[in-house]
This record gives sequence, structure tokens and C-alpha cells, in this order.
Amino acid sequence: MTPRHHCEAYSSAGEEEEEEEEEKKKKNVSPSQRDEVIQWLAKLKYQFNLYPETFALASSLLDRFLATVKAHPKYLNCIAISCFFLAAKTVEEDEKIPVLKVLARDSFCGCSSSEILRMERIILDKLNWDLHTATPLDFLHIFHAIAVSTRPQLLFSLPKLSPSQHLAVLTKQLLHCMAYNQLLQFKGSMLALAMVSLEMEKLIPDWLPLTIELLQKAQMDSSQLIHCRELVAYHLSALQSSLPLNSVYVYRPLKHTLVTCDKGAFKLHPSSVSGPDFSKDSSKPEVPVRGPAAFHLHLPAASGCKHTSAKRKVEEMEVDDFYDGIKRLYNEDNGSENVASVCGTDLSRQEGHASPCPPLQPVSVM
Repeated sequence: MTPRHHCEAYSSAGEEEEEEEEEKKKKNVSPSQRDEVIQWLAKLKYQFNLYPETFALASSLLDRFLATVKAHPKYLNCIAISCFFLAAKTVEEDEKIPVLKVLARDSFCGCSSSEILRMERIILDKLNWDLHTATPLDFLHIFHAIAVSTRPQLLFSLPKLSPSQHLAVLTKQLLHCMAYNQLLQFKGSMLALAMVSLEMEKLIPDWLPLTIELLQKAQMDSSQLIHCRELVAYHLSALQSSLPLNSVYVYRPLKHTLVTCDKGAFKLHPSSVSGPDFSKDSSKPEVPVRGPAAFHLHLPAASGCKHTSAKRKVEEMEVDDFYDGIKRLYNEDNGSENVASVCGTDLSRQEGHASPCPPLQPVSVM
């Protein structure tokens, strides 16, 4: 065989090896596919109103199973929903456990109830029926309790949050970080400690001694904690940047009256309330309209509108959470106030209906 033939044989063998590696990658679940299915489970947790511990256990079971078995991506949804169902039966109360048929239908997992049960048995066999494993959320509860008990001044740094509410904020951040495969290299205790350490750094000056104390109790490596803190801070910064900016709402009487229509739409008609006209001021940038007027802008106009009670019409419609918040702000759920009260012309409340919000006062126009 000539040298040319040898080179051709080696090149063909190398191409075959690359093709085999690509086929193996296609047959295995990729890290990005794992992250997508974890985010999907997080949405199911909110959809079925389950505990955060259920999601944490489901993601832990999924990672343990994928570390044991090389699964094909086409079975990933079935594996994930089976882990989710196992976690719900382990953590939730009996009346909160979703019905299997409802779970399979509403989750759009693409598999039947019998397939979920068969996959459930496979997962249990591979995990040796050991479902009571510690999750990062369990360690977060422990470290947070130690931090609050050993540093009482921490409570003074949270004037608007109780310890349980502060823990709920950290829990949301932790569940967000669990959806990133870069953090799988760390143990659950390391991830929780990094989360608590970053939070203590923002609240108290002596956060470093507290971090060292927790690090010694957990018997973990400080270099790994530093690396974990960097990754967690990076992913949390992405979470903060995705949140909407804080908005400042300034009350002023509208120059229109909100009127309901027959088809559920809203129209604005001129009102007798006097107020500043910002729409004609071209020297200032346009300010987005908020509240009921902003809600009106997204609805089509309709003819044949009639003045009627806002409460009766609004309850018949499916409105968003923002407009429901406006209803609660003006105590519309407990009284039969008209539309003018929503727009600010009548802010008086009926006697006997207490509200945690102080009554709003109309702004006098100069």
C-alpha cells in the first residue's frame, strides 16, 4: 500500500470516529436540553401551585437519573414529568398531589399516564428507591436559620421583610440557579452557602466571619466556594437584569370617564373633572399612561356603550392581575362603587369596609 493510500485510510477512519461521536452526542441529553426541561418543571411548579421543595426534589432526581443512565433526548420529557410526579407524591399533601391524568394532559409532556408510570418504575429501580435525598433548598434553610440566629442584627437590615419572607426571596433565587448546568459541579450545600454568603455581604458588615463559620461547619473547601460565588453572582445578575425596572406611579385625576361596553370593551368619554392636560405638551417627552387608561389602550373600540356598574362588568371579564390590583386598591371588591371612583372623582368608601390602604386624596390643580 502506497503512502497516499495510508493517508486516505487514516483520514477515512478519523471521519468515521467523528461521525460516531456526533451520533453519541445526539443520543445523549445535552446540558442545554437539561436546562430547558428544568425550566419547564419550574413552570409546572407554579402552574399546579406546589411547594418549592417539590421542584427542588424533582430536579435532584432528574440529575441523579441522568448521571446514572444515558437517556435519549426523545425520552427526556417523560423522565422529567415522572421525576416531578415522584417528587409531588413525596413532598406534597395528599390533596395537593396532581391527578396523573390531569398532570399528563395539562403539562403537554407528550406521554400518557401509563408511560409515566412505567418510567416512574425505571427511575425508582435505578435510584434504588432512595428518594429522600438532601437538596440545595434543604441546606439553604439550615444556613439561613444559622445566620439569623447567630447574627440578630441581620433582622434590623430587613425592616420590610420578616425572616420567612427573606427566605422566600432566597428560595426564588436558588430555584433560578438550579436551572443552570454550570452549577452542577458543586454540591447542593456549596450552592446554598454561596447564595447565603452573597446575600449576607449585602446586608451586614461582618459577613466574612459568618461565611467562614458556616464553611467550617459544612467542612467545605474555600476555593470551591469562591468559584461557586462567582458563578452564582453571574446568574443572579442575569435574573436581576431580566426584571422590570421599578416604576413610580403618580396619582392625578383623569380627564375621562371609563365606560363599559356591551362586548366587554372600554371607552373613554370626557369627564367634568378638571386636570392638567399633558397630551398637548409637546415640549416634554411622552409619559406612558398607566392604570385603567393604559388597560383601555389595548382593547378595541365598540359601539353601543352604556354607563353601568364597573364591578358587575369587570367581574364578568377576564382581566389581568394589574387591573385586579387596581380593583383592590380602591376597595371595589367590597363595595358597589361606580366607574368615577376608579378614575379618582369619588374616593369615598362605604362604612364598615376596612382597607389596609389609606384613602387617596384628589390632587388640586394649580
